[in-house]
Amino acid sequence: MALKLGLPTVSSQREYVEAGGLMSYGESLGDFYRRSTFYVDKLLKGAKPSELPIQQPTRFFTTLNRKTADALRINMPMQVLVLADEVIE
Repeated sequence: MALKLGLPTVSSQREYVEAGGLMSYGESLGDFYRRSTFYVDKLLKGAKPSELPIQQPTRFFTTLNRKTADALRINMPMQVLVLADEVIE
């Protein structure tokens, strides 16, 4: 719908970019799920949730969709394309 209306979209998950969104910036869900096993292990061993440390993402990923950018007539500067972790053609 956003593409139909000519609106660029930014998401926190790369799957939206695969589906036609313009850009995503966020952590990897795979990394998130792997880190969550730490909490599951501790909880199953009887730890209190209030005693577990809060974890923050350690790396963020930028994904761009050039096909969507072209459809929206957005000229992505080469520097942006080079700095992106992934560019979907």
